[in-house]
Amino acid sequence: MGNRNWVACTVLLCFLVNSSHSYQLLVGGRDGWVLNPSESYHHWATRLRFQVNDTLLFKYKSGRDSVLVVNKEAYESCSVANPVVKLEDGDSEFRLDRSGPFYFITGNKARCDQGQKLIVVVLAIRTSPSLPSPSPSPEAPAPGAPDGPLTPPLVKPPPRSLAAPPCTASVFFTSCVLSVGLGLLNF
Repeated sequence: MGNRNWVACTVLLCFLVNSSHSYQLLVGGRDGWVLNPSESYHHWATRLRFQVNDTLLFKYKSGRDSVLVVNKEAYESCSVANPVVKLEDGDSEFRLDRSGPFYFITGNKARCDQGQKLIVVVLAIRTSPSLPSPSPSPEAPAPGAPDGPLTPPLVKPPPRSLAAPPCTASVFFTSCVLSVGLGLLNF
């Protein structure tokens, strides 16, 4: 009976360890949240893969700048009037709590107009494969849908050091079960 409890605990631990990966990413790299970083915010964001529960760290001088989380319209117009969230302590963390786009601008409209803003697209949470649903006919777009096709921004894979773990939860889980099962054969 003791071996069965050990196997169950090991399998559960393997699953939990793999499903809890998230990263803290420093926006702007070593430059931080500044007007003209050495790598543009657009380039920085497109070379990384953002996952749900990753955290963005914005580093800037407290009292001299801030970070506003805004909607798409406020992002495009650099409107600082009604942010969804305002971060202003100098070492601001923002957790990416859902998939989809997040829009960030500086609280200084003039600097936003000069390009101190960022779009982060968070990848959807992967679930088990299912059959694809039928696509709607091209002649009849869904009510409220945009006129043209949606094209998400290109998200390139991150450098190896920032990449998500190379194995998925199901592969890791399967390998744990096989390892434990083979280990029990030796008893």
